[in-house]
Amino acid sequence: MSKPDDTDLVTRTLEGDRRAFEALIGRYDRPVYNAAFRMLNDSDDARDVAQTVFLKAYEKLGDFNPEFRFFSWIYRIALNESVNHLNRRGRTEELAEEPAAGEAGPDDEVDREMQRRRLQVALMRIKPDYRAVIVLKHFLDCNYAEISRILDIPEGKVKSRLYSGRQLLKDALASGPDS
Repeated sequence: MSKPDDTDLVTRTLEGDRRAFEALIGRYDRPVYNAAFRMLNDSDDARDVAQTVFLKAYEKLGDFNPEFRFFSWIYRIALNESVNHLNRRGRTEELAEEPAAGEAGPDDEVDREMQRRRLQVALMRIKPDYRAVIVLKHFLDCNYAEISRILDIPEGKVKSRLYSGRQLLKDALASGPDS
């Protein structure tokens, strides 16, 4: 038996099937958390945002348009919640001291972890509008059309923000951790 697609799960949820929504959560919990973490750089905040995202998604499920992909819809909620969280906390510049992910291992794993952490620190130095486009494109593998739908901006603006965001990220990486 094949796995039900997202639209089927949404329909079943709207018909009262709680297990269908649990399946959607299971499918998107990790990607939503990862998107929030890349925006917030704090695992506790990312977990809180992920919970809020699924509550809001459940409450607004009737607004979901099945002509579009569910992941685009839920990622948009996740990014909006992450930006709202940043604004409420006034933490666009604060950085967590913990590494982004992984456990210590052989030298090459330690090197990769240091690179991931350095990248996360640099990501946190750029404005959330640019950060969101970079996260969607490079960490969540979204194409321009998907990013446009998620952020509700024209594709041309996506490309412009991505170009500018990459330049800002490059500058942040070049300036080092204490700049």
